[in-house]
Amino acid sequence: MPLIHAPRPPQQILTRLGELGAATVYEANGQTGALDSGLKPLDAGRTLVGTAVTVDLAPADNWYIHVALLQAGPGDVLVVNAQGYTEAGPWGDVLTCAAQERGLAGLVIDGAVRDSRDIIETGFPVFARGLSIKGTSKAVPGQVNVPVIVGGVLIHPGDVILGDADGLVRITADRTEHTLAASEARAAKEADFRDRIRAGESTLDLLGLPHPGSTEASR
Repeated sequence: MPLIHAPRPPQQILTRLGELGAATVYEANGQTGALDSGLKPLDAGRTLVGTAVTVDLAPADNWYIHVALLQAGPGDVLVVNAQGYTEAGPWGDVLTCAAQERGLAGLVIDGAVRDSRDIIETGFPVFARGLSIKGTSKAVPGQVNVPVIVGGVLIHPGDVILGDADGLVRITADRTEHTLAASEARAAKEADFRDRIRAGESTLDLLGLPHPGSTEASR
């Protein structure tokens, strides 16, 4: 199976998106692309950012995760639709080792993982719906680099995935630079808000909200 080269933004764009954070990027991206909050980081101190290599799996089977690793390379995030099934762990410490050897930036799986302590120790960013020690089969074909719905969001190969302690957000491949510019503007606006709060202004004033009892509030 030939390696599929998904388009990748310059690394400096990905790095800066990670610095700005998932919450800021989500807001700046028109409040779109947030994966559901049931997908949690194994280690909240890690940031995940990279381009999606997508996988569609049958529940409790991980054959095509092994296939997908051969389609992924440095800076990619494996984004796996395991159908939300959490009674088997299709990813563990051995696959983590293989992913790190190929230079992957992380894993997002709508399903469960195992060997969580070992994965955390490696420093490899993983977001999952749950943990399970139960095993999987390697018998049911899946699909690699096809559109998948993970965490309620449609994700295409090459989309940018950003995750941190606050959650996960998808940025479509054609909006990466626009989203970065909007995120920088939002970060600057919030920095200005903090300066003005320290100078004595209230958050009601900053947001243009009426004070209780004012004429505007009573209308």
